[in-house]
Amino acid sequence: MSTRIAFLKGHGTENDFVIVPDPENAIDLPPAAVAALCDRRAGIGGDGLLHVVRSAAHPEAKDMAAEAEWFMDYRNGDGSIAEMCGNGVRVFARYLQHAGLIPEGDLAVATRGGVKSVHLAKDGDITVGMGKARLPEGEVTVSVDGRSWPARNVNMGNPHAVAFVDDLAHAGALYAPPPFSPASAYPDGVNVEFVVDRGPQHVALRVHERGSGETRSCGTGACAVAVAAARRDGVDPAVTGTPATYVVDLPGGRLVITERPDGEIKMTGPAVIVATGEIDSEWLETAVR
Repeated sequence: MSTRIAFLKGHGTENDFVIVPDPENAIDLPPAAVAALCDRRAGIGGDGLLHVVRSAAHPEAKDMAAEAEWFMDYRNGDGSIAEMCGNGVRVFARYLQHAGLIPEGDLAVATRGGVKSVHLAKDGDITVGMGKARLPEGEVTVSVDGRSWPARNVNMGNPHAVAFVDDLAHAGALYAPPPFSPASAYPDGVNVEFVVDRGPQHVALRVHERGSGETRSCGTGACAVAVAAARRDGVDPAVTGTPATYVVDLPGGRLVITERPDGEIKMTGPAVIVATGEIDSEWLETAVR
């Protein structure tokens, strides 16, 4: 007789996720299983999977258990492991609230990119402390359909290449990862953002997320874009002593990104749980053979 595995479906600015609650880390989720679950035609469908585990029960998070009870074991839609997912953290927190495991207010979430501070506001928005951006030296170029642009290398716990373009259509179909050079800049692949200006401290983007393709939203990408736009505009809160806030429009909605003088980046936006259900473990076993 087949058993059932509980799941939920959620999204943050339409960056959507399969959520698998597994407090004791008892469910085996190899890459093929994650890819099957995230398949939009043969599975549940999602840009990625949020495996919800107590930090103390996961070997990669045990050292963070004293700071954060819960670990976001995040996987890309193709089953590969990622360090961080900004929209995923908001949806992860919303799930914990939905399940009655946390109230409104402040929360710490363990991720492969470190412990992230989260605030669940009464108005429904969720703010995530995304840490500080690193700006590796060196020139990077990204290309699409014969066009090439210089890109800003920004690391938000995961790598980003931010290119400012005249028209978002120049990003092309974004089915395949946009070529970049030099290859040594991103040995493990990169998330590529194409950005246009909408107004003062207001930008819009399209993004190709490594392992997922073009997505409707990318939280770490929005943060990387805000930092890159600020530096392009000659703004550095560490120098001015004043926070810099950028509005970032994504295909799936809007995020507000603030970089503080101490370098900490805050991302604010919505997160929604849209469905709950059960996975047939017999189907899952068949799907990964």
